Amino acid sequence: MLTDYHWHLRPDEDEAPGAEGAFTHENAERYLRAARDAAIAELGCAEHVYRFREALELWDHPFWREQARDDLGAYCEFVRGTPLRLGLEVDFVPGAEDRTASLIEAAGLDYAIGSVHFIGERAVDMEGPYDVWESGAGADAIWRRYFELVAEAARSGLFDVLAHPDLVKKWGAARPAPERDPRFYFEPAVEAIAEAGVAVEVSTAGLRKPVGELYPGPALGRMCAEAGVAFALSSDAHAPEEIGFGYAEAVERMREWGVEEIATFEGRRRRMEPLG
Repeated sequence: MLTDYHWHLRPDEDEAPGAEGAFTHENAERYLRAARDAAIAELGCAEHVYRFREALELWDHPFWREQARDDLGAYCEFVRGTPLRLGLEVDFVPGAEDRTASLIEAAGLDYAIGSVHFIGERAVDMEGPYDVWESGAGADAIWRRYFELVAEAARSGLFDVLAHPDLVKKWGAARPAPERDPRFYFEPAVEAIAEAGVAVEVSTAGLRKPVGELYPGPALGRMCAEAGVAFALSSDAHAPEEIGFGYAEAVERMREWGVEEIATFEGRRRRMEPLG
């Protein structure tokens, strides 16, 4: 079985249309057709939480204020009227755990995807005024704090899946690398993930980024597998042609790690299915 649980009906561009252009049956059908062509058995969308006005109850960040245009209830109602599973990609905001839990519960999701994009007020994956790499912090400090936040997100109990768990590497050689072996930073995060029982996303989005490799990379993926962590499979697509992107490589790598099952979700209940 193949799944794609993490992709977006809305493209990333700030000027992209809101719900009136993205949350339509015609748009959803484009992704459903792409999934059928890619032999993906189960498809679920997971919009970024910061696209919704309700997200400002979690964090009043300037970038979120720019993006929060849509209504979360309308999105959930729309997806429930399609064959799609209903997901939401929710940034882990330290200190907002109770408010995040309330938002997730009210949405009535099939699965909640947790992600770490920001370290404090700055992001690991954005250029411009919010770029953490322009903050003056060294690579070791950035990597250490990033994976501490991944561990906190796992232990929070808020999420069913952790998205792109090593997103901090997105820029590849274009950003400084830590001096220590990356496994030093991975270890506490893997321990927390295994203890919490949350699934880790194998995301092919990294193949489309400067780093040019899966999230998670080989070392982190193998460490998670050896710790008995469950895996989900997604593309993080922002256009129909990206659905199922790079899945042949993803499945091959997962099998190298000894993974034979992937996580599927309905009503926030996880079921393991044979990897297709």
